[in-house]
Amino acid sequence: MKAIQIHEAGGPEVLRYDEVPVPEIGPGEVLVKVHAVGINPPDWYLREGLKVMPAEMRPALEFPLIPGTDMSGVVEAVAPDVQGFTAGDEVFGMLRFPGFDGRTYAEYVAAPASDLAHKPASIDHVHAAAAPMAVLTAWQYLIDLGHDVPSPFTGRVHRPVPITPGMTVLVNGAAGGVGHFAVQLAKWKGAHVIAVASGRHEQFLRKLGADEFVDYTRTRAEDVVSGADLVVDTVGGPESSRLLTVLERGGTMLPVFFAQYDPEVTAGLGISVSNIQVRSNGPQLAEIGRLFDEGKLQAGLDSTYPLAEAGSAHTRAARGHLQGKIVLTVVS
Repeated sequence: MKAIQIHEAGGPEVLRYDEVPVPEIGPGEVLVKVHAVGINPPDWYLREGLKVMPAEMRPALEFPLIPGTDMSGVVEAVAPDVQGFTAGDEVFGMLRFPGFDGRTYAEYVAAPASDLAHKPASIDHVHAAAAPMAVLTAWQYLIDLGHDVPSPFTGRVHRPVPITPGMTVLVNGAAGGVGHFAVQLAKWKGAHVIAVASGRHEQFLRKLGADEFVDYTRTRAEDVVSGADLVVDTVGGPESSRLLTVLERGGTMLPVFFAQYDPEVTAGLGISVSNIQVRSNGPQLAEIGRLFDEGKLQAGLDSTYPLAEAGSAHTRAARGHLQGKIVLTVVS
């Protein structure tokens, strides 16, 4: 089969389109013919040699390796102990995460059955592949954790804040992968949603249900928003603490990407800060799939590239300012 392999850490140019053996399945696994692959930040962190991680947390990498966690495709074969899936089923999932052994940038992948769900009938493989990591991140932050493993970054277990009708939720970086799903899930739960993104994304986010829109290129959210119950910050970085002032006392800050907050400052403001390490979860994806089929969720597509052009897809990702997700097409 054809697959993208990394033989050494580096830029997008190290993604090579190679011929490799079709994987064999073990207990609890199914073989999936991949139709589409979703691209996520851990893919380029892996490609770069995981420099983004603290040295003491960085796993040893054995090259060559096939990157990728998200995919949608069709079951080709199942291990004898697998129930719930048969050959011919359309499935999607995020494989073996947290970890870097998903190996989805390929024509076939051996997938743990527990990481898979049946693909929503209402969407195609490209849109299904766009969903798993981003939508599971939003789901595990906002709806249902599904695991009790402490965050490796804080050592604490995240507790989702129940979203009730009338709550105000601000999503920073609302047009990106996690952000556009967070907007939709908060709206589904009855929240008043404020989306923060650049102006070109306003119509996209309004269609997804955003009640208010802040163009950060013209206006700082902290200058025009106050009294929010919950902030989902998908941007992070050193400036993220400025958004603490949009929260009311007793509010919650959910940083999705690396961000640091002074515990004394947050305690003084009465604000809780909590984060997760997203984890593979097939049953949650099955629940989420029903929302797609009911028309309550949709996956935004920034762009698509053939598998062989994974390097170009990573170059696009590096430019940022995505509207939804980037997807690699394997079967046209």
